[in-house]
Amino acid sequence: MKRLLILTHLLLLGCSGANDDAVIDFEVETPRPFGYVIGDEIPERIILETRPGVILNTASLPAKGPVNRWLNLNAMHIRQSGQRYEIDLRYQVFYAPLSVRTLTLPGFDLHFGSGDSAFSKPVPPWRFTMSPLRDLAVKGAESGATLRPDSPPPQLDTRQTLTLIVAGSGASLLAAATLGFLYGYFPALRRRTLFKQALKRLARLPEKDMASALHTVHDALNRLNRKPLYQHQLAGFYQAHPEHRRVDSQLNWFFNYSNHYFFSRNVSATALDREKLIALCKACRQIERGSR
Repeated sequence: MKRLLILTHLLLLGCSGANDDAVIDFEVETPRPFGYVIGDEIPERIILETRPGVILNTASLPAKGPVNRWLNLNAMHIRQSGQRYEIDLRYQVFYAPLSVRTLTLPGFDLHFGSGDSAFSKPVPPWRFTMSPLRDLAVKGAESGATLRPDSPPPQLDTRQTLTLIVAGSGASLLAAATLGFLYGYFPALRRRTLFKQALKRLARLPEKDMASALHTVHDALNRLNRKPLYQHQLAGFYQAHPEHRRVDSQLNWFFNYSNHYFFSRNVSATALDREKLIALCKACRQIERGSR
């Protein structure tokens, strides 16, 4: 009878499930089991909680590095809060299937200790499918589905830039044309350069050659008037060219001086007379440029 009681006690101990009670919570979280291709990473999380006094032996966890020829364990992190453990594993697959194929993340045993006792808890293997990167047979265009080039990038809107370029170019051309007009660079507008040419000729004449200098200014005034201009015609000249009324006193001095120089005796030119003549020519040049 005593032997029967001892055997019964041992059987009850064997069926008591002491190892399972040591791990009071155990869960394995895995992602979707399909759609993986070569190079993808697969996370796996193990959540467990042990009863007080039971310690996880971290040496029982898989080591980082190659697991087999197509699987690698890239990272492993353990977070412990009291008797609760969260173990994050990150695998990377390098299998290159030619068609959809089912593979398995290998399982392993977690070892625990409590005093002199030791036991383990298995982490089950996990199955998933891998897909090839592309079909082996490339379909033709007539089949309706095939490899296609990337869509071209969208074109930038350059209308505003073109508008600014056209507006800037137009403004530059207008400014250049205005300057060319003022400086008399257009052959058809030589009348705008009459006194410019006169100033150039005056600069080339000897200082004592007052006769040629007076002829030069007379020629410029005649060409501007389109006929010979005399002093008594200045009123009519001003009606056609009112801007020259501003130099009326200088023009009257010019005609008086010219009459005395050509028709009176013993009239000699001085440096001051030449300066006045050049000043008249410069004033007329400013008028024809529009700057006066």
